[in-house]
Amino acid sequence: MTRTSRSGEAGLDPSSTVVLTRGGEASSPQRSLEGELPLGVYRSFIHDTTMENIMLRVHPDGNVLFSLRITVSAMCFMDFGRFPLDTQNCSLELESYAYNEEDLMLYWKHGNKSLNTDEHISLSQFFVEEFSASSGFAFYSSTGWYNRLFINFVLRRHIFFFMLQTYFPAVLMVMLSWVSFWIDRRAVPARVSLGITTVLTMSTIVSGVSASMPQVSYVKAVDVYLWVSSLFVFLSVIEYAAVNYLTTVEEQHRFEKTGKVSGMYNIDAVQAMAFDGCYQDSETDVDQTSFSLHSEEDSVPGRCTGSPSADSSHTKRRKSLGGDVGKAILENNHVIDTYARILFPIVYIIFNLFYWGIYV
Repeated sequence: MTRTSRSGEAGLDPSSTVVLTRGGEASSPQRSLEGELPLGVYRSFIHDTTMENIMLRVHPDGNVLFSLRITVSAMCFMDFGRFPLDTQNCSLELESYAYNEEDLMLYWKHGNKSLNTDEHISLSQFFVEEFSASSGFAFYSSTGWYNRLFINFVLRRHIFFFMLQTYFPAVLMVMLSWVSFWIDRRAVPARVSLGITTVLTMSTIVSGVSASMPQVSYVKAVDVYLWVSSLFVFLSVIEYAAVNYLTTVEEQHRFEKTGKVSGMYNIDAVQAMAFDGCYQDSETDVDQTSFSLHSEEDSVPGRCTGSPSADSSHTKRRKSLGGDVGKAILENNHVIDTYARILFPIVYIIFNLFYWGIYV
């Protein structure tokens, strides 16, 4: 709104209010605002239903009210270092392109109260925590000083979507990789397939997040979480490789001393169950010669055959063993598995405490 003292010179009644339309005398005041556009705008348009939404009103005291309805799509430079736990500060800047401060002065008449909007504004990805109005000056060496108005927005990103799509699946994959620590170390296919599955799933999650994000050259908060989670999954696979290797070396040393395959390869009930799911006799020690040269039928006397007598004997053995199966498996695990069951969850919990404490 501007003030003028020439209402009488224009032949207007000083006691009346004049409303000028687009086809009347509105062109002259509009020229004074020509080129006044928000900075950083890549698309904007004036509403024209059913005609251009422009109004010019001249009051009896010389005040001139110019109203224009415009929709603006503006850019905001964001820092994704804390994504998706980030808060962004965006601003919309208004400045005249053609007239400097000697010709046109821009200011907020009522400060923050000049911005009228709904109390609760919510976007698809952000909460609008607050907005404020401010003003300043911009200097250009060729034309001088210009007034500039600022509308500042504080945007906080919604986190629930990313919790469901990114963080929660990553936590599940890490916890799933810990299951291998509780599987018998002789069940090689089970532990290897579980480890490879979790590694590939984590790779898919990381690739999906990277594909949906702008290509920035710095590390984001979600990258830290996903790559650390991937490291835990990868280490669970390496842990079993170490367990398998050390177990093989241990058995070789025992065979060199005793000349027989040691306890790991004794075909007792619990160990045979780990291989083929059948309970076996536990009184036979198999030396290296019989283990390597005889057929499976000869070296495993208690093989599951499916006959009625064999089925009944297996049922009796199964009932007699009962809860000793789990105890035997736990006692036969490698010491690395024992420590991994404790260290992996504790370290991952500590990492989560630091992560959420820093970024939230």
